[in-house]
Amino acid sequence: ELGLEVQPADPESYVPRFVSDLDLSDETERMARELLDSARKEGVHSGKSPVGLAAAGVYAAALLTNEKVTQNEVSEVASISEVTIRNRYKELLEASDTAAPA
Repeated sequence: ELGLEVQPADPESYVPRFVSDLDLSDETERMARELLDSARKEGVHSGKSPVGLAAAGVYAAALLTNEKVTQNEVSEVASISEVTIRNRYKELLEASDTAAPA
């Protein structure tokens, strides 16, 4: 009625909470934001749950920065399934590969 557009939630807005709840480093948070930014540029985030993307970003970033975290731990913090994390994780890494300079 008011003609207001509702913007979809930004996956990056979930990253600080997930990183904090999992007691991960600032470096991991920065890496997660970079992965999500690459995904946005590649259009991977379109139609996907922002929570799932954020959780997968945090999980991927933790692995890339050699921090120990399991899919199960991330799924509990984010309240989503491990399968969602695995699927989004693959998509995020593929997007970051194509977005990375050759």
